[in-house]
Amino acid sequence: MVIKMEQLTSRKNPEAVGLLEVFGLVCAFLAADAGCKAANVHLEVFDKNKPANADSLPVPLLVTVKFRGSIADVEEAMRAAEAVALQNTGIVSKYIIPRPTEDTEKMLKISALDKN
Repeated sequence: MVIKMEQLTSRKNPEAVGLLEVFGLVCAFLAADAGCKAANVHLEVFDKNKPANADSLPVPLLVTVKFRGSIADVEEAMRAAEAVALQNTGIVSKYIIPRPTEDTEKMLKISALDKN
């Protein structure tokens, strides 16, 4: 079975998403920049989280960087972003979703970054 590129990015087969949660907004910008330079990906809106134990963390704000593209490109972007994040404030969690469901797609659009 041969799968064409347009089938991989169609509504039935959305782009992969890479989620990289890091400590702090500056680290998120640096990681996003490295990932976008390393692979053919684009970014979804960042998200933020200030956990209850924020005062005990290296930086009291967690930011999630969301890369979108083919699985191979997202994997490459994540590798580059992780390397940069580890050189800075660090990584909280990371995950790649090869084919997000429609409900997951809706959740990826949510962001607390523009809220107080």
